[in-house]
Amino acid sequence: MKKNRLTLYIIIALVLGVGVGYIYNTNVLTSVNKELSAANVQAKAVDLQLSRIKDSTSAEYLQLKATRAKQTEVAKKANNERDDKIEGFAILSDIFLRLIKMIVAPLIFTTLVVGVAKVGDIKAVGRIGGRTLLLFVGISFLSLLVGMLMVNFFEPGGSMHLSLPAGAGTSIKKSGLSLRDFISHVFPRSITEAMANNEILQVVVFSLFFGVATAAIGEKGEIITKFMDAAAHVIMKITSYVMKLAPLGVFGAIAVVVAKEGLDIIATYATFIGEFYIALALLWIMMISGGYAVLKKRVLQLLGRTEDAMLVAFSTSTSEAAFPRALEELERFGCNNKIVSFVLPLGYSFNLVGSMMYLTFALLFLAQAYGMHPSFGHQLSILLILMLMSKGVAGVPRGALVVLSAAIGMFSIPDAGLALLLGIDPLLDMGRSATNVLGNVLATAVVSEWEGELE
Repeated sequence: MKKNRLTLYIIIALVLGVGVGYIYNTNVLTSVNKELSAANVQAKAVDLQLSRIKDSTSAEYLQLKATRAKQTEVAKKANNERDDKIEGFAILSDIFLRLIKMIVAPLIFTTLVVGVAKVGDIKAVGRIGGRTLLLFVGISFLSLLVGMLMVNFFEPGGSMHLSLPAGAGTSIKKSGLSLRDFISHVFPRSITEAMANNEILQVVVFSLFFGVATAAIGEKGEIITKFMDAAAHVIMKITSYVMKLAPLGVFGAIAVVVAKEGLDIIATYATFIGEFYIALALLWIMMISGGYAVLKKRVLQLLGRTEDAMLVAFSTSTSEAAFPRALEELERFGCNNKIVSFVLPLGYSFNLVGSMMYLTFALLFLAQAYGMHPSFGHQLSILLILMLMSKGVAGVPRGALVVLSAAIGMFSIPDAGLALLLGIDPLLDMGRSATNVLGNVLATAVVSEWEGELE
């Protein structure tokens, strides 16, 4: 009920934000927006003229450069004036975004250490663990790839044409990271430095080493695992507190966007939501087809038994709420208890397929919105990094939003971009939570069949 209330409050805040933003756009910011728009149009016209002049020392070229500088100054002044008038709304979203960033590194560290330490038991179950992880990696890569391909096909952010904030990085435009840059972003020289700078991938690498070492020392490591598990639950509790401020953050974020861009931005949101659910539907078809290849017609029986669990996940916007029901129905379906108790919990840490697809879809949507166009090779590197970053946030409310907030900084997308998705995240979270449940249910049944433990 609490999660349903939170979703309701966020939707109310979304509607109020749209209304207040529209009032500001049409009454308070009309003259400023017109001035800014005119300056941007003239600047683009000057840029076109400059591109046609080959002699950069000619009087015409120098005059156009001066005109361009003047229009830039006019646009900057108008933009600053507009920002001052909506500063109160921006503060609300800034507070929420800062709180989200505050919990990112410690949350990923504690949850991933616990997850990897438990994976250490795979040595005892041998073949089952190997097959399970192999299946998880395959499904995870498939979900990320589907998200990447579909967002490139639809290009939902291409029509937004948002301008980069002053001083924003644009390294995502590069064809790819150099080997040295990649290594410096992967391997930490200090875990405290990595956490202080929110270098999430470095935190992930350290967490993997820490988790494996914890599992390797046996009984002594159980103390560390219990401590990390308790710490993770504390941070998850903090996360739940932070999420109570989500309606205020949503209100401020959407009010700022609509006040600046007008109601035209809503059409882009509607398109984005529709295209995201089309991508989810395609992923469902592919996963069910894969399940059919192993389980044959029984896959339909499995879907019928676990539909309640998926509905619970959809209505509460959290896949964790469906865990008890999914566990019960998988055993009734015929899966051996030892397989279910191993694979299903592991899947909740390493096989959140709906959330992973959302990460590539949302990240590249924001890149398109800001006019950034990474190459296919760079997108694949983003995909692989997101596969690592997405581990360890199972059960966290809006966990994908937490990971996305870290990813946009890593790929030099402005922090303000997260605000574009903040207002509609509850609607997206419903679909990806149900997809997470489907992926884990199918994986558990498939591993049971492979092991001959399916009655």
